[in-house]
Amino acid sequence: MVRTIALAFVASLLAISSAFAQLSPTAEWAVRAQNQYAVAANVTYLTATGYESKLDVYRRRDVTTPQPTLVFFHGGGWIAGTKEASFMSILPWLEMGWNVVNVEYRMARVAPAPAGVEDVLCSLRFVVGQAKTYGVDVNRIVVSGESAGGHLALAAGMIPESAGFTRICAGGGFAGSEASVPKVAAIINWFGITDVGDMLGGPNARSYAVQWVGGAAHRDEVARSVSPMTYVRAGLPPVLSIHGDADPIVPYSHGVRLRDALTKAGTPNELMTIPGGGHGNFKPEDRTRIFAKIREFLMKNGL
Repeated sequence: MVRTIALAFVASLLAISSAFAQLSPTAEWAVRAQNQYAVAANVTYLTATGYESKLDVYRRRDVTTPQPTLVFFHGGGWIAGTKEASFMSILPWLEMGWNVVNVEYRMARVAPAPAGVEDVLCSLRFVVGQAKTYGVDVNRIVVSGESAGGHLALAAGMIPESAGFTRICAGGGFAGSEASVPKVAAIINWFGITDVGDMLGGPNARSYAVQWVGGAAHRDEVARSVSPMTYVRAGLPPVLSIHGDADPIVPYSHGVRLRDALTKAGTPNELMTIPGGGHGNFKPEDRTRIFAKIREFLMKNGL
């Protein structure tokens, strides 16, 4: 009887071992991921207007050298959304072996524009300032985000120090009086807003943009100051934009206008159009094509 039980136990172990041996490479990675990554959750990178803006760091712990790092900003029209809800968007980057920093920022209910832009620039400074702590290769930082997060990724990669949005930053390894904006290696823009003023009135007006900018008399000036289109120039990081041509939330024309302006300025960029694609609700096969394109884009730019 004991021998029968022992044989059954051994057979069970062999069956489990066989099952693991048959895992696909992706499933095998998922099993190992817990050991591959260390997570630092809810790290405060900025305190402003009585609010602590936080980020999560997913850091490779199976390496000793600085790693390429994605800094990601969630969507939600600057009025909603959370970094936690965007976890599935960063998962492919973890599978690629990148470090990932998942950032939250002040939204309209806490502070209107340009608070969100201030925050993402401060988060970028924090990541660079803490590069040794989190194993970040400061020469291989890519910023990305979806919708409002796409706008903020463009802002983080395009807005210069002269705009003044880093004056609010403190700590993070930078001197209190120093206001530089770290240079990123590339921008992956998922259907981001490129001209905020275009969404305050007229055929492309959107209530979330109106709510974020607020009703101040100088709102047009504020909108212009936070719009990526304002800062198109030569010497910017390469930009890959992904946009559905049937997007009802962020007009497809925003992606087209950005592409045309960047091309005219001589900045390397691409616009990947998803035919019939809405606001991020892309088909699985579309997402597969998108991430194949992202990998190709990264390789082409030495990342």
